[in-house]
Amino acid sequence: MKWYAVRKMYPNQFVKLKALSSKVANGQEMIEDVALIGVVEDRNATNELLKSKGDEFVYHTTHENIVLEIRKDVGLRRFSECGN
Repeated sequence: MKWYAVRKMYPNQFVKLKALSSKVANGQEMIEDVALIGVVEDRNATNELLKSKGDEFVYHTTHENIVLEIRKDVGLRRFSECGN
């Protein structure tokens, strides 16, 4: 499904999506095709995003295009205070 179709069906709402195809350039992923998982209430959007795995994500339909910043996992480092 194309993003413009999702935006037309669910204006001004959060939706949970699965990315089906995308392009990567300049540290950004531009999502082209999506599968709609469902509509998400505003108050639940953050929780749904945190529960998302892999190619699933939550996005708001006010955005004309789906562009995601690609971030590298930094991880946690532990440093000893005594220099060991």
